[in-house]
Amino acid sequence: MGLFGNAHSTDPATAQRDYARLLGQGEQVHAAYLLIRDTILFTDRRLVLIDKQGLTGKKVEYHSVPYRSITHFSVETAGHFDLDAELKIWISGTAAPIEKTFTKGANIYEVQAILTEFVAR
Repeated sequence: MGLFGNAHSTDPATAQRDYARLLGQGEQVHAAYLLIRDTILFTDRRLVLIDKQGLTGKKVEYHSVPYRSITHFSVETAGHFDLDAELKIWISGTAAPIEKTFTKGANIYEVQAILTEFVAR
């Protein structure tokens, strides 16, 4: 499952307000990243991939991945010539990873730290 466009961080409090109806009672957004039309939320309970579809973006898929179903993940940092960092997440029962691309300005180490904290629980 790959999405086109590069992710950059956004304010978790804003994402908490914008996506409040998707969150369970007491669920907190710890980090949020925006792609061109899509959003990635890291909550204290799960990873939420928000995929706006179609020309108007009115059709939206909300893909919820509980951290316990993540079998492993990898990050590839941006290099001198390659300005983007990449995140790959493998979900139990699927062969292909979920792949996301982050702009050089996004803190891929923060993304790795969040996943490490929540996947290890």
